[in-house]
Amino acid sequence: MLQVKDGSKKDIGRGIVRMDPADMGRLGLSDGEIVEIKGTRRTPVRLLATDHDNCGQEALFMDNLTRGNAGLSLDDRVSVHKVQVDFAMEVTIKPMTTMHLLEKDLDPKPLKEKIGGLPVIKGDRIRLSLGGGRDCDFQIVSTKPGGSVMLGPATELTVEKRTAGDRNEGVKYKDIGGLSGQLSRIREMIELPLRFPQAFLRLGVEPPKGVLLYGPPGTGKTVIAKAVANETEAWFTHISGPEIIGKYYGESEQRLRQVFEEAQAHAPSIIFIDEIDAIAPKREEMGGEKQVERRVVAQLLALMDGLQARGQIVVIAATNLPNSIDPALRRPGRFDREVPVPIPDRKGREEILQIHTRGMPLARDVDLSRIAEVTHGFVGADLEVLAKEAAMAALRGIMPSMDFEDPQVPYDRLRTMEIDMKNFSSALREVEPSAIREVFVERPNVTWDDVGGLDDVAMELREAVQWPLEHGDVFRRFRISPPKGIMIHGPSGTGKTLMVKALARESGANYISVKGPSLMSRYVGESERAIREVFRKAKQAAPSLLCFDEIESLVPVRGKDGGASSQFTDRVISQFLSEMGGMEDMDGVMVLATTNRIDLIDPAMFSAGRFDMVIELPLPDHDGRRAIFQVNLREKPLAQDVDLGELAKATEGATGGEISMICRMAATDAVREYIRAGETGQPTVEMRHFRKVLASRGRKKPVKEPQ
Repeated sequence: MLQVKDGSKKDIGRGIVRMDPADMGRLGLSDGEIVEIKGTRRTPVRLLATDHDNCGQEALFMDNLTRGNAGLSLDDRVSVHKVQVDFAMEVTIKPMTTMHLLEKDLDPKPLKEKIGGLPVIKGDRIRLSLGGGRDCDFQIVSTKPGGSVMLGPATELTVEKRTAGDRNEGVKYKDIGGLSGQLSRIREMIELPLRFPQAFLRLGVEPPKGVLLYGPPGTGKTVIAKAVANETEAWFTHISGPEIIGKYYGESEQRLRQVFEEAQAHAPSIIFIDEIDAIAPKREEMGGEKQVERRVVAQLLALMDGLQARGQIVVIAATNLPNSIDPALRRPGRFDREVPVPIPDRKGREEILQIHTRGMPLARDVDLSRIAEVTHGFVGADLEVLAKEAAMAALRGIMPSMDFEDPQVPYDRLRTMEIDMKNFSSALREVEPSAIREVFVERPNVTWDDVGGLDDVAMELREAVQWPLEHGDVFRRFRISPPKGIMIHGPSGTGKTLMVKALARESGANYISVKGPSLMSRYVGESERAIREVFRKAKQAAPSLLCFDEIESLVPVRGKDGGASSQFTDRVISQFLSEMGGMEDMDGVMVLATTNRIDLIDPAMFSAGRFDMVIELPLPDHDGRRAIFQVNLREKPLAQDVDLGELAKATEGATGGEISMICRMAATDAVREYIRAGETGQPTVEMRHFRKVLASRGRKKPVKEPQ
């Protein structure tokens, strides 16, 4: 008897199980031999030796497809037997999923090339490729001869049509990516009490009865509950808020009792409550008119942990607002364990992308690892939409060549369809992370090449922001933490906002832009709440850049004015300080701020752990002004007499914004002349246009702003 362990993804659908070579020798089995494994049903498989890392565990490693064929779950005990296998003369298979257009054109001949060497028995599931990277699961309906058989090229293959009554397979653990830790905790909480209640009786303890899943929308809370219901084979029912509430007195409580009574009659069973915050909000925050909601909460509390024994019923609840739930529910005996379902990290995003693209015909240039790196803040639902949008982009590419009068697409045409990296790049421009959708700002189309004369500052920002994202392992090895906040200040027009835009574009992190005055409100507590919400969104979408423009209006020096306005300012500043340097972790969030009046900002902002990097953008020198002219004029048709050195010398004391305006006005003057001349000749911007603009502006050295 060996313990069932999860096999490698490369073995899915190949009918392979792996065992320690030492166990194979002890049982008298050889590498490559066909054996039969027996759970609740038996199925033949090909036995291979496992790799060195999995040796010494006395386990049998198999994929989810093989576990389903044998009626096994992870950590079950399984027996292995030698078996005599005959070659199959005839096999009938039936698709287990709807194949839409491919179903009518499905030809069994190409499938025969895929089934060679697969050991099967009637009732097994096999996974075959339909061409172009599309996989489909089939069920073995019948074999000739019966029993365990080996499929081969000479096997006569018949494909049955899928009927409307056939049920699609539900979600399994294999359909969930990036949540292995959460799944293992939930399985020990739910599967053990349902499958081995005698173990808890022997220990003399009550098994856990409730699990609360919480996390941002789209992270997979409902999918986890569906997978648990399908994998445990327990009776499953779910509750949603609107269907419980009734218009008659006591009707809502009665409906809730009926759900638990029905679950008790079918025990062992699972009750799933989705969006539990709508059913059981905090009672102390309800008004006098919400008596029905109060009674529903009280009834739910009594059902989950009342005087009457609940029996073998496990309650799973999901919410994205855990702090809105009545506190009486969040204690042992009701919800024994709270499992956070976070936004996936890079490795988790790659697993999710592999799951959602496993049936797609991907081109060779598609790099899922690279896509996972640039999709910061994307949850599972966002990545699913990203894969669909990439498929739609590929479909748009072939639409001009499609005949819309013919409803059937030729099978050869379908086989040539594939999704390449360009389609995913196009999809990334269409899909944004749902966690920051309310505050999402289009990533600016500005690069470091568009910034002139500020190379040293650009390098400082690269080291502070881009390097920790691109070389995180190096920073962790040296135990270096990047700065939490960067303050960029300088006179108006020196390029503060331009630097932030270029950094947002080049870093690849989620970009959230906030105008300081937009957070101010006349209502008490609203400004503080707006600040908390902005930081909460940034933490959800980490790594992210949270940019505050004109921050002096949000956090001015405290104590300057007396009265109510001073108290209001103090509360806003205190909230901002606590968000940046308080007890909560700011991991993955970089705060950027710009100002041209750094003297008006409260000094507490510059303490360690807040804005610990302050960068000043000075007026550009001669070389800087020349570089700015070069950036602004690089795509304009210039005449031969344009001298950038002379222009840089003539604009001493000018800011980058003023130089950009001079270039635009000179180009506009050249366009005016070209149109008035009847659009004849070669349109160019000449040196005289620049001299005319400089003379008309009567350039003087600007007054330096107070620092």
